[in-house]
Amino acid sequence: MNNQQHNSAVTVIGLGPMGQAITRTLLAAGHPVTVWNRTPGRAEGVVADGATLAAVPAEAVEASKLIILSLTDYQAMYDILGPATASLAGRTLVNLSSDTPDRSREAASWAATHDAAFLTGGVMVPAPMVGTDAAYVYYSGPGEVLDDSREALAQLGTPNYLGEDPGLAQMMYQAQLALFLGTLSALMHSTAMLGATGMTATEAMPELIASAESIGAILRAGGETPGAALDVGEHPGDLSTVTMMGATADHIVETSTTLGLDLALPLAVRAHYRRAIENGHGGDNWTRIIDSIREPRDMPRRPIS
Repeated sequence: MNNQQHNSAVTVIGLGPMGQAITRTLLAAGHPVTVWNRTPGRAEGVVADGATLAAVPAEAVEASKLIILSLTDYQAMYDILGPATASLAGRTLVNLSSDTPDRSREAASWAATHDAAFLTGGVMVPAPMVGTDAAYVYYSGPGEVLDDSREALAQLGTPNYLGEDPGLAQMMYQAQLALFLGTLSALMHSTAMLGATGMTATEAMPELIASAESIGAILRAGGETPGAALDVGEHPGDLSTVTMMGATADHIVETSTTLGLDLALPLAVRAHYRRAIENGHGGDNWTRIIDSIREPRDMPRRPIS
């Protein structure tokens, strides 16, 4: 790899915690970095570290072939780059912002109308972990575009390429966040349950976090390839059944009600098991709840016996 490629210029637009971490990681790897942010004061730290602050978005775009966006959503990209579209031709936009898969696809089409290449990205670690060995980023879009920018992007985290569809990386990102946010809500609900009995969060959370960490091992114990039974529509109920798990979900709702806690999460979980039981799958493995998640309006209903 020659020094010119290694030291290729990069522009970062959006300087929240993630954008700042991206900028500092690229600077540390030897890349000249130009930055722009709607609130210029946020650039002071990275400018002190060696980044160049552009006065306007067009100047930021024109400074580099590779433009990385770390924004609140995709609308922010249009708002910022709208006045700079004449400068986009021949450049690569890598949007690491969160939004929907459909908006990622629309953004790829928008970039193409301005003769720019486009990659969707999803950074799967918090800002302090960007650039570490634990960091990884999902990408989708044209594979050759990722290859052209791989050296710079690999500084942020291991690139994990999902395919040509620009929506794939965003779908994976949202699926991962659904798991993450759901787990965080469950952790807070569990902490509130124990807190209602007088246990402090300091006492409760180590126990709860240990339980959360064990979930992966529990799921892997059910088979060498997690998800394989789901793919073929098999839900063997030899270890844990819908009825058994549903009874537990009932108890959680009752306990939470007694404690005066918000019931949104436990009621949602209980509904998954009740629908599966209503549809005659009480003896199946708990994974059967995926049916009503996939088709919530189309599931036939039978009364619980």
